[in-house]
Amino acid sequence: MKRRQFIGTGLALAATWPLRGFSAVLSGVGDLPAKSLTGGDLLLRGSSVEALGASLSGDLLLPGHEGYERARHLWNGMFDKRPALIARCTGASDVIQAVNFAREHQLLTAVRAGGHSFSGKSTCDGGIMIDLEPMAGVRVDTKARRAYLESGSRLGQLDRETQAFGLATTAGTVADTGAAGLTLGGGLGRLGRRFGLTCDNLVGADVVTAAGEFVHASESENADLLWGLRGGGGNFGVVTNFEYRLHPVKPIVLAGEVAWPIEQARDVLRFLVETADSVPDELGLEAALVWTPDGKPLISVEACWSADDHAAGEKALASLRGLGKPINDSIGPMSYVALQSAADAGLPAGNNYYAKSGFLPKLDEAGIDEMVATFLGAKTKFILFVEPFGGAYRRVAVDATAFPNRKEEFFALMISQWPGNEASDQHLAELRASWKPIEQMARGFYTNLADPDASGSVIHDNYGSNFRRLAALKAKYDPMNLFRLNANVPPKTG
Repeated sequence: MKRRQFIGTGLALAATWPLRGFSAVLSGVGDLPAKSLTGGDLLLRGSSVEALGASLSGDLLLPGHEGYERARHLWNGMFDKRPALIARCTGASDVIQAVNFAREHQLLTAVRAGGHSFSGKSTCDGGIMIDLEPMAGVRVDTKARRAYLESGSRLGQLDRETQAFGLATTAGTVADTGAAGLTLGGGLGRLGRRFGLTCDNLVGADVVTAAGEFVHASESENADLLWGLRGGGGNFGVVTNFEYRLHPVKPIVLAGEVAWPIEQARDVLRFLVETADSVPDELGLEAALVWTPDGKPLISVEACWSADDHAAGEKALASLRGLGKPINDSIGPMSYVALQSAADAGLPAGNNYYAKSGFLPKLDEAGIDEMVATFLGAKTKFILFVEPFGGAYRRVAVDATAFPNRKEEFFALMISQWPGNEASDQHLAELRASWKPIEQMARGFYTNLADPDASGSVIHDNYGSNFRRLAALKAKYDPMNLFRLNANVPPKTG
């Protein structure tokens, strides 16, 4: 083979490889079209891209490279975007290199941890995706009752590792969810009434700021940053490691569901309202208006008694289980880890997902009627969850963390899914119309379930009295708003 032919063949093969480690010797990558922070077109020099690839321990994926298609897809199939570059980070050093590159080139920047984003903000068209998925691991310190979690880890990993030692912390309700995004946006879960939000149990974090600086946040070091990470979303940097407070929770809990015909929905919701303040913190309850696979509506209540004394749990659950005429009652001893992953199979990757949420100051008879009527009358079907928002959730002061929604009585959540090959526009319009009556009863929303279009005054109003402090914190740690693909808080100016 002639030398010219050999070089040409080598470059063709190289174009299919990720730029990793040895990529500094690659040539012919070519200048790469990309998008700036403000949405404008820019051109990344091929030599700069090659240098970034050479600086990483992980892979740098470009369109056409092996692994790019898998890496660019999110769990939510509604978002089909194509980043110009995907930096598959294996540690904090890789994150620093990727952040520096993004800042220096004013490049549109998305950060993906678990990729379980309802809003699609963990990817972008034409920018860089800082992909933390390879950074997955959990270490438990049983004496200190602490868990140390790398930012690409899923909640299922956190639950499995901590439960091996009879410990746990509030960790969502879907095991496949990324722990990082859940924590930074707040973190509701089955243990929340007892131990608070996931972010309430965050005691430390390692963060790469927009300046590319690696800092630690705790109560004694950069405490202002820790405050912002507890509910302020991904506004302040890329968290590479989380430290959580753990609590004793035995591996077997008393849990399951009770279900009733839809005709009893008002009675069940009324029961939830009337008992909300008297339910022990150890008992997590969540009602759901759902459609069965054969198209029948019903209402169910999932229960989780997490304390050791199951006899006390049976007593606390007696009035719920004796309510009306249930058609199913599956409550009994079960593995907490199994409970935490029970919903995963019903939320497959690749489907289109849309959610709306709100915190309700109250839920009266008129509100109950509205919920049931909205659910039954919707053109696009959805599940409507209603959870009493009490216990440890509400015992934290509004200004103690960035998470603002502390004083409301109930949390309402609408989730819908449809096949990935179906168009979304009509579904979205119908779901947003269905949510309107419930939204009028609500105050704010759950940051982790922000609408893809949420911005400006919507974000400002949700954070309320905490917004000004968040904006000042943003100006300190990310004055150029590099990390804007989130429930964005712009930096305070002047």
